[in-house]
Formats: sequence, C-alpha cells, structure tokens
Amino acid sequence: MAGIVNEVSLWTTPGWEQGVTVEQRRVVIVVYPGAQTLDISGPLEVFDTLNRLLPGPAGGYRLQCLSPDAPSVPTSAGLVMQAEPLEAGEGPIDTLLVPGGWGLKDALEDPCLVAWIRRAAGRSRRVVSVCGGSFLLAETGLLDGRRATTHWAYGEQMARRYPNVTVDTEPIFVWDGPYVTSAGVSTGIDMALALVEADHGAAYALQVAKFLVLYFKRPGGQAQFSMVLDAQLSDQEPIRAVQDWVQENLHRPLLVSDLADRASMSPRHFARVFRREVGTTPGQYVRQMRVTRARQLLEASELTVCQVAARTGFTATETFLRAFSALVGLTPAQYRQRFQLRSPAGLLVQPATAERRAA
Repeated sequence: MAGIVNEVSLWTTPGWEQGVTVEQRRVVIVVYPGAQTLDISGPLEVFDTLNRLLPGPAGGYRLQCLSPDAPSVPTSAGLVMQAEPLEAGEGPIDTLLVPGGWGLKDALEDPCLVAWIRRAAGRSRRVVSVCGGSFLLAETGLLDGRRATTHWAYGEQMARRYPNVTVDTEPIFVWDGPYVTSAGVSTGIDMALALVEADHGAAYALQVAKFLVLYFKRPGGQAQFSMVLDAQLSDQEPIRAVQDWVQENLHRPLLVSDLADRASMSPRHFARVFRREVGTTPGQYVRQMRVTRARQLLEASELTVCQVAARTGFTATETFLRAFSALVGLTPAQYRQRFQLRSPAGLLVQPATAERRAA
C-alpha cells in the first residue's frame, strides 16, 4: 500500500510529570454507530493496561477514538462512546484499528467513512481490524492480494464480496505485512496482546495478560473453534471435577475405572452419567482432549510428532496418528504446516525442520 509509514510512528504527548514530554505510539480506533462494544473496548483495555504497567511514561500508547458521528456514538450494546471527529485524525498514526459490529452494513455504505479509512491507512504503520472490521478494510481495496480472516459466520460472504482477498476463517488472527485481521469479537484481545508483544516484548505482554486475567497467547494460527469449546461441560460437580482433572493429566493413562473412582461412582454408573452430562463417552472425551492438547503443542512447540504423542498420553505414535487424523482431518505434519505458531516478532518454527525431526 502506497504511503505506509515504514518506521514506528510516534506521537508527542504530555508526560506524567509536569513539564515532561514523552513519545507514545498513537492508536486510532474508528467508531461508528452500532460497532461491537467488545471489538473496541477489548483492545482499548489491553493498550491502556500496558500504559499503566510501564515503569515510566515513554513508549506507551496514545489512544484516540474517532467517528463521523462524534462526539457521542452508540455501540451495538447501547453503550455510548465518546469520540473525536475524523478531522482530528490528521497526522501520522502508529496503529489504525477498525472494529466490526451490527452497524457494519451502514458503515460499508458510507463512502466518506470508507474513503477516510483508506487515506488514514496510508499514514499508518499498521492497520488492524476486529471481527467484521475486515469488511471495511476490504471495501477500501487495502486487502486485495492479501490473506485475511473475519468472524467464522461471515467468511463465505466476505469471500464472495471480495474475491481478490484470500479469506481464511480458521485462525483467530492473520498477520499479513502491515495488516492484521482478527476473527470473532474476543479475538481482538488476542490480537492486541500480540501487538503489545511486537512493540514491547513478551514479558510486558505477559504482565498485561496476567493483570487482565487472560490467556497470554492463543496463537494466531489456532483455529477459531476447538474440541474444548465443542465439548459440553457438565453442571454436575463430580463430572465437572473429573473433566478438570482430565485436562491436567492428559499425559497419564486415563482408564474409565480411574475416572469413576475420582467421581466416587462405579465404572458402569459413571459411564452412564458422563455420557448423559457431556454428550460423549468418557473414552471419546479423553481422546478428544488429548488431540486438542496435541494441536496446541504442534502449533507452539518444536516437539517431534513422537514427542507430542507421548506428552498427550498416547502409548504408540501410530495410535496418535490415527486418532488425530480421524478427529482433525489432517495428519499432524499437515496440521503443523498449516497452523504453526508465528509470533508477532516474526519467529516461526519451520514446518520442514519439524517434519524432518519427526521422521
């Protein structure tokens, strides 16, 4: 994209102490009527928390919300956000963030807003979107020839509307050059943590995640859905406790009799109750959780396939390969090649290397 600022765009603002001037990265968030509240507030909280955790004022973020409907803009949940007019957005921008939301249709039909986003992107170091915000970026033509993601429910629609964009709804966020697009709603928080890591390092991103009580990193290559999300969590305490224990002990042999003992039930009664509460047998549940953990290790480590199998409780690599392929539809090597974790700093465990080690 012509005009993208190659260096870190810094903005001068008053410091925490009188008479002190510091440099901050300017984050501009586009707000329009009906925008998703969490698409905006999630990343805002991540950036603001980083500011509060820094030992001094230098190097943080200057947060600015802009809107064609300033000063008061109702979001999708009815929360009214204060914003400055778009005219206040002149000058260099470090990060331009575009949210999605139920008001997206009207926003896409606002040629002035679309044109403003296109111009603002030209003076931004990076341009990011949350959920359906990728539609607005695609509407400007900025994503042509690039890979992007959006909410899983709108992937096909986006691919039809913008055929020049490679739409991939598997990852929770996609980093393609200066453009970062994230998937549904809460993934904007994951993306914002990745941006903090890129700007300030993993240690600060971890501090932010801890303070906000978040997972430090759901890697960008991780699928929007997981078997953990698909599996039903029981409301019945003995069964829920067993499910939690299984998650912590996947590396161990997990016999139905052992699980039944933890629930203080006979194996037969436990199996009946478990299936009624969870919707699957104890054995199937354990296998699903082992494969889910294996997916995480394949995404975020250099462990060989044999080592992943051992870490997730499979007694034989062949058994692991069959179970993984049956549930995921890919071999572990194919899955790693597609979803290997790429850190915001650009570090990547090379799939070829991992496959050679696994051979």
